[in-house]
Amino acid sequence: MDTREKVIGHMIGRSVLRLEDARFLLGQGRFVADIDVAGQLWGHVLRSPHAHAVIRGIDATAARALPGVHGVFTAADLAADGLGLMPCTAAVKPMIVTPRTALATGRARHVGDPVAFIVADSVEIARDAAELIEIDYEPLPAVIGGAVALGAGAPQIWDEVPGNLAFHHHRGDHAAVAEAMKQAVHIVEVAPLNNRVIVAPVEPRAGIGSYDAATGSMELLLTGQGLHGIRRQLAEFIFKIPPERIHLWAPDVGGGFGMKNFLYPEWILLLWAARRLGRPVKWVAERAEDMVAGCQGRDIAATARLGLDANGRFLALDIAMVADLGAYLSQNGPGSSVVAASTAHGGVYDIPAIAADIRGALTNQTPVDAYRGAGKPEANYIVETAIDAAARKLGRDPAQLRRQNLIKSFPHKTAMGLTIDSGGFVDNLDAAVARGDATGFESRRAEAKSRGKLRGIGVACFLETSRGAPNEGAEVQFEAGGKVMISTGTESNGQGHETSFTQIASDRFGLPMEAFRFVQADTRYVKAGSGHGGARSMHMAGAALVKAIDEALAKARKAAAELLQAQESEIDFAEGRFSVRGTGRGIDLTQIAAERGPSLGGHVMNITDVFTFPSGCHVAEVEIDPETGTTELVRYTVVDDYGRLINPLLTEGQVVGGVAQGIGQALLEHTVFDPESGQLLSGSLMDYALPRADDLPMFDVSLIERPTGANPLGVKGSGQAGAIAAPQTVMAAVRDALASAGVTEIDMPATPERVWLALQQAGSTR
Repeated sequence: MDTREKVIGHMIGRSVLRLEDARFLLGQGRFVADIDVAGQLWGHVLRSPHAHAVIRGIDATAARALPGVHGVFTAADLAADGLGLMPCTAAVKPMIVTPRTALATGRARHVGDPVAFIVADSVEIARDAAELIEIDYEPLPAVIGGAVALGAGAPQIWDEVPGNLAFHHHRGDHAAVAEAMKQAVHIVEVAPLNNRVIVAPVEPRAGIGSYDAATGSMELLLTGQGLHGIRRQLAEFIFKIPPERIHLWAPDVGGGFGMKNFLYPEWILLLWAARRLGRPVKWVAERAEDMVAGCQGRDIAATARLGLDANGRFLALDIAMVADLGAYLSQNGPGSSVVAASTAHGGVYDIPAIAADIRGALTNQTPVDAYRGAGKPEANYIVETAIDAAARKLGRDPAQLRRQNLIKSFPHKTAMGLTIDSGGFVDNLDAAVARGDATGFESRRAEAKSRGKLRGIGVACFLETSRGAPNEGAEVQFEAGGKVMISTGTESNGQGHETSFTQIASDRFGLPMEAFRFVQADTRYVKAGSGHGGARSMHMAGAALVKAIDEALAKARKAAAELLQAQESEIDFAEGRFSVRGTGRGIDLTQIAAERGPSLGGHVMNITDVFTFPSGCHVAEVEIDPETGTTELVRYTVVDDYGRLINPLLTEGQVVGGVAQGIGQALLEHTVFDPESGQLLSGSLMDYALPRADDLPMFDVSLIERPTGANPLGVKGSGQAGAIAAPQTVMAAVRDALASAGVTEIDMPATPERVWLALQQAGSTR
């Protein structure tokens, strides 16, 4: 038994295979599309083909007359029923929040904007009916791109938002940055673009809305995360009824990456139509539909200036960002660019002065919201890109310049006001450079050159500020059949919560894993929760579960003392059994539960707003074929710190998945809207390149455990980190490879076409 097991127990720290996998591998997973309910109808959303147009009129006469059609609804129908506006709940003030209805009112503002909702006996009939609807559109000029939207003379999208500027915020100490820049011997300036990405989980969005006329209650089955938050918004802002009258639940969820955390027009339409028609209504998005109408991610253009002294010490970082928010302010879209990004500016480096100027622009594009990392990838990419530029300017080794400026003592208060409690940033970098064999790189570069390839290496670090929403709940109940029910207010969409939370319970209760029943994603049975997002589940919900378990054990200890006729102070607990110290007398927890089970359990809230700080250093190597511009990622090394590991196998899976998404953003994924018409040109998987197995190398992953004191488990979030680290690491390798051919600038995504064109341009100017 190692030290960790002696302190924590027998299950925490073990690479247990996922309990969920058996049903998934056997085709027994239960997703929304698999579920039908008695008497259900089918919904179909008719969407705008225009990026910007006045809706002069809608004639649905022929559609309503089609046999099998039960209703064709427009914004006027929703308004007549008094439905409220969709909220933007991001903690960003001041901010102009534009009015958003579930169906476009008066004007469509992006391709895919919902205009009408058709409900019929089948989805085929609903689609046929949609073809019969005649809409009189008056097309208007569209604006694509945040910087373009903020420029002089850009088309005005909302009368309420002059110049398309939804907000303009300043974070950090601008005066300190200005003073530090005066002292700088070297100032480098970069303009990194965090390209817009389409979120593409395996399972598109889907839902079934139902209404009970007898009780006036609604039920929404959905593929979602953050169910309590979505319910609150539906109740408070849309239907204006008590939350208890709306029941939300999610079965298995096939991926989310943030996009399924939010209130969507379709959730409103399903519930409203079910109430209107008195029958359940089901809707399942098609892939192309979800690509244009589900929230997209990233899309932040920045400029940054990094000031250094004569010895290469960082003095100040000055950042200006333009966030393209799309046509509407999504629920937390502004939060990613303002709040979340600001926590991570400066990364793992000791930079005395940092300031950020952030503008939020409205455009005729799909709304943007939180996507894996939500602001932290953007912030880390900015500082890491600036450091690479500084290394080139000063002729310094990029790894050594980073090492010189890493935060080395803890706790450390950053220039943006957060206190990092612990970390091993120098050790992470040293280990990554050694594992990645950076010293042997030049021989590999020479060998690649002999084959006509350009080889490059990139070293980059990352800092995650992990918490998400503050506070989280958990519950423990001992059930009559001998099972122990555990529940948390976070919701899995592939992370393996059913396994990892059960490991925690098994460890602390001293009971086998099969003794537990895990409940999640159901507002009827889970009392409170803030869902998954911000890599918060283990940090927030895991700590809540520990608190609930400890309260249950305290009650059980008292009962054990009574049953064993001893003082509580004499009672020990281990391996699921209470015993009287120094005697052979004892009683199993299961025996106490059988007698007093209902009195032992309870729901608790973990009230905390403390962050954890996952960190790491990654090393990438690429080979580029100058004849085609094709980039091959040939090596990738990960050295990361996520605190204590509940299940190393699951953690590594999360890291590799995040890295794969970051690689996709760096090399492949390119969301393209036509700059004139606003049409999404990358609107299918024929046109939008997701990373596939042959785009990825074998990963060398090393996880270093440095427990945090921010929670009783010592854990730090791991769900987002790979997507935060990979873009700058891969792009550093790409730029290093291209530098030998005279290419000085290239940004994400480094597609073959972009790389080839950059090489041609460099060749023509040499």
